[in-house]
Amino acid sequence: AARNICPAFEFAQGLEGDDEAIHRQVEKGKKRFVGFELPGRTLGVIGLGAIGVKVANAAVKLGMKVLGYDPKITVERAWQLSSEVEQATGVDDLLTRADMVSFHVPLTETTRHLINRERLRLMKPEAVILNFARAEIVDDEAVVDALEADRLRAYVCDFPSNALKRTPKAIALPHIGASTKEAEDNCAIMVVDEVRDYLENGNVHHSVNFPEVRMPRIHEYRIAVVNDNIPKMLGRITDIIGDAGVNIIDMHNDSRGSLAYTLADIDKPLPPEAVEKLQSIQGVRKVRTL
Repeated sequence: AARNICPAFEFAQGLEGDDEAIHRQVEKGKKRFVGFELPGRTLGVIGLGAIGVKVANAAVKLGMKVLGYDPKITVERAWQLSSEVEQATGVDDLLTRADMVSFHVPLTETTRHLINRERLRLMKPEAVILNFARAEIVDDEAVVDALEADRLRAYVCDFPSNALKRTPKAIALPHIGASTKEAEDNCAIMVVDEVRDYLENGNVHHSVNFPEVRMPRIHEYRIAVVNDNIPKMLGRITDIIGDAGVNIIDMHNDSRGSLAYTLADIDKPLPPEAVEKLQSIQGVRKVRTL
């Protein structure tokens, strides 16, 4: 989008004549594809997970100013994020200030049509939207109308649609970012490793509907508890463990929506009767001793 590579490629593919004629056409026509440079421009990154952090950090290295927004950023990702990335106060704040906006969020009811007609009015008329996350995060019809009215410079995504075919200012590529032999092998290995880590250690990686809890194992004995995310549950769980004469050495608790998940390393095996007491707590869904 910055250097108009796609339309320039189409232009070059359509040239006819001998090499001398093609050279003259290139020199005459290349002015149509004048773009802009990235250093000094402001990139807004919405969603600072594994990919969003890498995009933000790469943009900093390219000399761009970077705004980031993610109200649920994890401690791990915050440590990985460049200190030069400025925190935006919200989506609207980011959109009003960015020259380019890149999305790296899952599709949920709160992110569906995150870019709509109202928010497009907040953006600079020369802004570029990059969406390689999920198609429905952006309202295609609203974006096409903004592009045709010169209220948006370009929209780049990997979700082709009939609406986007209406305008040359939309660049829609196939969704092939992970379509490599290496990526397929790596995904299979990752799935096996993460399932094994859950079965053996109770750790949860990359879940879309469950609390992400990972804790290094520092003792032989561990317990995992899944429960409804309601008050006083953690106190009841730890009381039963303590009443059984078992000491908690390390613990990690987190929640996501209506679910909560606790991992606890303990100094000795939890007696069967204590496990039964945990399972009998109203709101506890599953107890595992590991």
